[in-house]
This record gives sequence, structure tokens and C-alpha cells, in this order.
Amino acid sequence: MIQRVQTLYLVLVALVSGILPFFVNLWSDANGMEVYAQNEIIVSIVFYVVGALALWAVFLFKNRKNQFVANRLNMILNLFLLGFFVYRSLNLSGETLVSEKGIGMLIPVFSIVFLVLANRAIKKDEDLVKSVDRLR
Repeated sequence: MIQRVQTLYLVLVALVSGILPFFVNLWSDANGMEVYAQNEIIVSIVFYVVGALALWAVFLFKNRKNQFVANRLNMILNLFLLGFFVYRSLNLSGETLVSEKGIGMLIPVFSIVFLVLANRAIKKDEDLVKSVDRLR
């Protein structure tokens, strides 16, 4: 539901991954051109999938186990995206001219942190429900 703390974390992931990469640059090449998520089709698709999966997980509040699994899948997608950015940044640093990494490369890190916090809250809710069921 809306009043749960994991909903806040999942909405933050959806906003950070679905909107922010298209306004902050991911990196700048040697010519000084800034590269955004919409310039890389695969990256933009993965960002959209991460945002949509986070919003979908919000509506799985009745089935906390599926919500937990959806968040783990979302973390795996973010890890792949982070791996791509690390690979890309290692290739950028070998140029003769200096190229810069943008703040957008940290978006998957923030998403992973919020997803871990959401999973902790989901686990806490699940443990609470199990403890109440034991008392019956």
C-alpha cells in the first residue's frame, strides 16, 4: 500500500531510474559531447525497464514474496547496467584526450541502495505477519 515505507523506496527507484538519466549526462566523450541515456538505445531501455519494474513491484503489495523477487530481479538489472558503465568508463579513460564521467553513472548505485532498503522493509513486514500468525 501507499503507507508502507518500501513503497516510498520503490517510487524513488522508479523516479531515479525512469526520469533522471534523461536529464543528467552519463559521460562526456573526447570531443566534449555529453552522452545522455536517450543517445544509447540499450541503456535507455534498461533504465525504462528498471523504472517500470519498480512501479510494478509497488502494486505487488498483497504478495510480498513476489515483490521481494521483483526487487531482486531489479537489482540484477541494475548490476548489469552498473557493469556496463564500469566497462564503458574503463574504455573512456584510455583516450589521449581527457573524457569525463558524468554523474549519471551513479544512478544504478542509488537504485540498488533503495532496492536493498525496500527489500529489508518487505522482509520486516513478512516477519511481522509470520509472528502474528504464530500467535493464532
